[in-house]
Amino acid sequence: MRFLPVIVTAVFTATSHALVEPALPVWNLKERAELEAVGWIPGAIFLTDTPVPDEPLQVEQPKPEEIVDDLKASPEIAEKFLPAYFAERPKTFLVDPQGLLSPADYRDRLSFLNYHASDSSIDLFVYVMGGEQEIPSDVREEEVIERFFSEGRPAVVVYYYLGAPQRSVIYLSPSITDSISAAEQHRALESSVMQAFEKIRPSEQIEKFLVQISIRIYWMERMLAGGPAAGDADPSARAAVVRPAVAGSAQLIWLQELALKFAFPAALTVSGVLLVFALGFWRRVSARYRFPDLEVEPRLGGAHAAGVGAVISFASAALPPASQRDQVPDYLRRA
Repeated sequence: MRFLPVIVTAVFTATSHALVEPALPVWNLKERAELEAVGWIPGAIFLTDTPVPDEPLQVEQPKPEEIVDDLKASPEIAEKFLPAYFAERPKTFLVDPQGLLSPADYRDRLSFLNYHASDSSIDLFVYVMGGEQEIPSDVREEEVIERFFSEGRPAVVVYYYLGAPQRSVIYLSPSITDSISAAEQHRALESSVMQAFEKIRPSEQIEKFLVQISIRIYWMERMLAGGPAAGDADPSARAAVVRPAVAGSAQLIWLQELALKFAFPAALTVSGVLLVFALGFWRRVSARYRFPDLEVEPRLGGAHAAGVGAVISFASAALPPASQRDQVPDYLRRA
């Protein structure tokens, strides 16, 4: 029992030493000097006893010449482009003073509009604007249409927003406004927008839009001539005039228009030719030839002989055997 205090004391002393936390790591001064000489030490501010400074970080302000314009374009069309848009009647069917279309796309779309003008009694003018742009409030679109499109050939004017076909607006020249109902104008715009949204790229969207609006102008022409509107026409008749989107090639479109005019006669002709060929083929396949029963002349005084055949010859190789009854000896046949 006298050894118990000693044992307890020893255990308490060992436990006290086990609870002591180890010292934090300390930088080696030589290594730290080498690292600082090379460059910045990541986290060095947290590895020092110096407190973090309270003053804000000083950042050099940009110089005036380094400040660039806001990257976000103004929602309104720049004033320098307004005269090209609204100061006079366009000299071309495609108005794009901002150069939103690439040169190749501009040429292709203009080529299609020129072809449309040569094939239709209603011109199609297209103003191309940015998808997010707005026409200034002091510009009255209706007044522009009435001022510049009251004379000359009737026209359909489209304000097309590149990349946002759903914002497009169409106007009709005063000479045909009363003849084309607002419902037909809405259908023309709606169907053109739907066609545009079949594509993703803005250049392809405007191509599809223009082709469809050109088709709708065809129906407007029919309405001016006293024909039915596109919504009231027979579906098969509508399908016959739908032209594929090939606005990039006016020559190809002309060929397709020519093919549409002669589609029905050509279909009848082709059907007749195919029927004749089918009948001829059927006759050849189903033909049956019947040879006449003729007595074979005896050879060497015998009616037949083992291993010996007989040759039946006819006068004409062009006539069927059934129509020929007389045999011709081999030496009388024409070589």
